[in-house]
Amino acid sequence: SAISMSSLKSSLLKLECHFTWTLLKQDVDLCHLEETIDDQTEFFIESNITNYNLLSYVCHLKGSNEEALRNLQKAEAEAQKNNPDEIDWRILVTWGNYAWIYYHMKRYEEAQTYVNKVENSCKTLSSTDQWKIQLPEIYAEQGWALLKFGRKYYKRAKDCFETALKNEPNNPRFNAGYAIVMYRLEDINCRQCEEIIPSLEPLKRAVELNPKSTFIMALIALKLQDLKQVDEGERYIEEAMQITPDLPYVQRYAAKFYRRKGEVDKALEILKKALAVTPKSAFLHHQLGVCYRVKLFQLKNTTRYPPQEQVEEVIRLAIFHLKTAIVQKAKFFAAYVELANMYAQGKRYEEAEETFQKAFQINILFDDDKQQYYYHYGNFQRFHMKSESEAIRYYLEGLKIKKESYGRNGCRNALMKLLEKRIQRGLEDATDFGTLGLVHNLSGEKHKAIEYYEKAIALCPNNEEYLSALCELRLSI
Repeated sequence: SAISMSSLKSSLLKLECHFTWTLLKQDVDLCHLEETIDDQTEFFIESNITNYNLLSYVCHLKGSNEEALRNLQKAEAEAQKNNPDEIDWRILVTWGNYAWIYYHMKRYEEAQTYVNKVENSCKTLSSTDQWKIQLPEIYAEQGWALLKFGRKYYKRAKDCFETALKNEPNNPRFNAGYAIVMYRLEDINCRQCEEIIPSLEPLKRAVELNPKSTFIMALIALKLQDLKQVDEGERYIEEAMQITPDLPYVQRYAAKFYRRKGEVDKALEILKKALAVTPKSAFLHHQLGVCYRVKLFQLKNTTRYPPQEQVEEVIRLAIFHLKTAIVQKAKFFAAYVELANMYAQGKRYEEAEETFQKAFQINILFDDDKQQYYYHYGNFQRFHMKSESEAIRYYLEGLKIKKESYGRNGCRNALMKLLEKRIQRGLEDATDFGTLGLVHNLSGEKHKAIEYYEKAIALCPNNEEYLSALCELRLSI
């Protein structure tokens, strides 16, 4: 029977599945995503349908539709296994993905068969419009997929989990997804100096509904640590480590907890254990790199002349793990910046420069990432390349991006210190005063800005730039 292509296409677009959720491949690192999902199918059995559904979509994006179909078969097998008597509604997403993949393979009959399967299931669920089926499981499924596609998608993920919870407020999986997304959003808001929406309550609620969820316990511990409730945080970490001593997803957060607490050796020990289980984890390699950086600064700060071979060994280990992290995850911005800084510590300036450039070329950077970059690159120019003028140029770039963040504060403080030092040294020229005027202006301190522009003009009376800045400021007050 001839299939009407236009009706098939319009049916496909109505399906709820990964192909209709606008998950763009340029926003993630596909190989890394595939790697993490593989690890998670091993450790989080209860979400395997979710994982196989997502994995099939990732395989399709990588151009391997045969592999995509194999993962959908695994998802179906999981759905059967869980509760053979009642249907697991996540299967509708699986069928939707089947329909799309067959369509892309130009196997239109099979695509139509899966469209029909979804349609018929929806008819049994609801007598009204068969497409408008609003299943909480499917919202949650979308929420998990969005969560995996990175920071740009977190707000949408939060909406999905909220919708799912409206229908089933006590569902442990929906609560877990909601808690994780709230934890990550809180983290981002904190870095951007924005209003904090607390995630501690949703995290605690998720553990209450699923006391075996040690992954969430570890997040609670880190949250309590942020709130300076370290002892209570440690109780959660210890309990989680007791229940699942070999779960790398708990170990990595436990390590972070102990590193931030100042127990770097304990953190290193835990990370190495976790690495034995998931040797390719970019997260673990990055955390190891950070631990070695902390060790390096401990060495340099505690002894006046630290043994050179110890210093070199710590730098070597940091570089090794950070390089491994970016091999595993090509868009791992934080790891690039750490690596560039480590090369600088090892006086390998060309490699540092090259790594900074690569960090800035990553296509998914947010404003606060860029500000972070300008801050670190400014420091590199100032302390390693000994160029104050270049440092000032990059700090200013960071400050010019209007979004508040840790990185922007870093740029602002560094500029103030550096320029005031130059003036104290009696080297002041009009440029330093003019730049301080700009810094204060960008920071919203208009009266201060006027004061410095006036000093700049006193030294350089005909400078157009300073005169027009001063004029604008006076008018705006």
